[in-house]
Amino acid sequence: MIKTTGSLFSRDIALHMQAHPAVKQQEFVEPEEFRFKDDGIFPNSVLPLLLYRQAFTAEAEDPASVIEQRFAENDWTNSWRNGVYSFAHYHSTTHEALGVYRGSATLRLGGEHGKNVEVHAGDVIVIPTGVAHRKVESSEDFGVVGAYPDGREWDLLRGRPGERPHADQNIAALPIPDNDPIYGPDGPLLQIWKRNR
Repeated sequence: MIKTTGSLFSRDIALHMQAHPAVKQQEFVEPEEFRFKDDGIFPNSVLPLLLYRQAFTAEAEDPASVIEQRFAENDWTNSWRNGVYSFAHYHSTTHEALGVYRGSATLRLGGEHGKNVEVHAGDVIVIPTGVAHRKVESSEDFGVVGAYPDGREWDLLRGRPGERPHADQNIAALPIPDNDPIYGPDGPLLQIWKRNR
C-alpha cells in the first residue's frame, strides 16, 4: 500500500467541490494504491487499484444517488446498484468504479495471492481492468454503485482456461480514462495511472 500526495490537486479539487455541492466532502481524499501482479490465473494489472477512503459522507438523504451523480458528471456511467459477487472475477473490457453507499464488506482483491481489504460506506474503489475481486463477507445492508468510464460495457471473466490470451489483448488495448470518477480530469487517477503505465 502506497499513499500518493494530494498537494498537486488540493486547490483545483476544492474549487471543483465548491461548484458541485452535492458531494458531501470536507477535503480532498488521497487514494491508497494496491498493486497486484499476474498470478497465471488472473491477469491483474500494472495499474494500481485505487481506494478513496470516506470520499463521500453519509449525510446525504440518498447517498447512492449522490455517488451516481458524481460518477456521471465525470463520465463514469452505465451504472447499477447492488453488491459485489462472492466469486473471484475480473473485467477485460473496462475499468470499474465501485462507490459504497451503505454498509461494509471485506473484499478479496487480486485473486488468491492478493489482499483482503475492508470497505465502508463512503469509500470508492477504482478497479483497473484485469484485477480480480470478490466479496468475502459483508453487512446485510451492504450496497455499492458500479460505473464504467465512457459507459463501457463490461464482461465477466472468472479466471477459467481459455479466457486468455483474448482477455489480455482486450486489457492491453483499453485506454486510461479521461476522468477520475470523483474529481474529474484533474483528479489523481490520471497522473497515477499514466505514471504506472
